[in-house]
Amino acid sequence: MGKYDKHTDRERRAFLKKLSAAGFAVGLGGALPLFDATATAAPSPKPLAAVKGSGTGGTVSDPAKLAREAVDKLGSMSAFVKPGFNVVIKPNIGWDRTPEEGANTHPAVVAALAQMALEAGAARVQIFDRTCNDSRRCYKRSGVEDAIIALARELDDDRVVLSFVDDIRFETVEIKGGKFLTRWPLYRPALVADALINVPVLKHHGLTGITVGMKNMMGIMGGNRGRIHRDIDESLVDINMAVRSTLTVVDATRVLTSGGPQGGGTKNVRIENRLAACEDVVTADAWGATIFGVDPMKVGHIRRAHERGLGIADLDRVQIL
Repeated sequence: MGKYDKHTDRERRAFLKKLSAAGFAVGLGGALPLFDATATAAPSPKPLAAVKGSGTGGTVSDPAKLAREAVDKLGSMSAFVKPGFNVVIKPNIGWDRTPEEGANTHPAVVAALAQMALEAGAARVQIFDRTCNDSRRCYKRSGVEDAIIALARELDDDRVVLSFVDDIRFETVEIKGGKFLTRWPLYRPALVADALINVPVLKHHGLTGITVGMKNMMGIMGGNRGRIHRDIDESLVDINMAVRSTLTVVDATRVLTSGGPQGGGTKNVRIENRLAACEDVVTADAWGATIFGVDPMKVGHIRRAHERGLGIADLDRVQIL
């Protein structure tokens, strides 16, 4: 696995350049960035690409193929990643669990998206998650570490980097218009990325009912994330309004139906062989809710995201490809 160390100065310069361009005063000590979490206009519906594999008998179809098919339906990765882009891929790899247990994003989906970003001309593809269990065990047992190492070797390409989250790279930001969160430390590589690809796994969550793309963004949060449980619905909308996903790709090849988010074993894992991609994280989450068998508007953070204008949860308004 690579490290961010040699890129720290470049990231810092890019971060301050963005702030300066936005009109913030940048001095020797840097600046406290401010992100606007206030919707300025009603969002327009974005098409959602949904694919289903043909696996039978409890087997999972080729997840990498499903990921490519879904993104291609939206115009290929080049619609989201331009040559020279610094790309962040944010999967869920927060748990010390194997792919078969459904707690983490399937490693083949992560590797396929990284390869597509490279093919689109990305200057760098960074993959990370702030894990809940021990990071080294999560990266290894999830299969993501081996998948990315294999990809880099196969392509002989050092532009793809899987790294552990480094605490010194969190920036405390002010969130204008936040309903519950008005400031929070967020991970700098996500803040400066030209494209952020959000790659959640669809699964049960004991507090929110389900977890998909919006909740996956907790992996860029520093500090005591348990605090947001006091108002999880508004908090998730605040974070997702402050840091927007360029593309959300929902892994529903395996669905953990109970015991989430950590799970354990395969007893509660259902093979779905489905995957979806959409620019709108709220639409992507609403699709995930329907696959899970629940009304999106009955999921608190999805409903609030729709009401606050983050995205569209009414799938009747969405073109399904």
